[in-house]
Amino acid sequence: MLGVGDQFPKFKMNAAVSLEKGKQFAELTDSSYEGKWKVYFFWPMDFTFVCPTEIAAFGKLNKEFADRDAQVLGVSTDSEFVHLAWRTHHDDLRDLPFPMLADKKKELSEALGILDRNIGMCQRATFVVDPGGIVRFVSVNDLSVGRNPNEVLRVLDALQTDELCPCNWEKGQDTLKV
Repeated sequence: MLGVGDQFPKFKMNAAVSLEKGKQFAELTDSSYEGKWKVYFFWPMDFTFVCPTEIAAFGKLNKEFADRDAQVLGVSTDSEFVHLAWRTHHDDLRDLPFPMLADKKKELSEALGILDRNIGMCQRATFVVDPGGIVRFVSVNDLSVGRNPNEVLRVLDALQTDELCPCNWEKGQDTLKV
């Protein structure tokens, strides 16, 4: 699995981006949000139970991420058409403010090392990537356990200080002085 300090892989894939007719899909690449921090979060598959709780939670915090010049990008190995159907039929996903990328060839999941060998789908992984394309944070949860988007936001805040941050540090608190 790629880790902290590694270059995030190049990719090009389709995404479900809207429910508006004629504007539902877009092609995105690793450089689509040049100069921004990126938060990629992967879930195993659409139309499941844990996944929509996480996706909706990231959606609710999207403005907080955007205020920190970070773009949230959700990814699974389902197609953009399956993403669109899920968004259309799940109340909590209808108004998502971020793209749902379709890693249907499983190339990005494989390059990151998060393709689960047992189920053939991506693991429940999160990557925070700096504007230079370097991975600065990685987390992988068991498939049965949802992640905490507030913790991802806290880590992003800490990374953006470019300082030493103690355990449980929160934005606005003092960093460590050496």
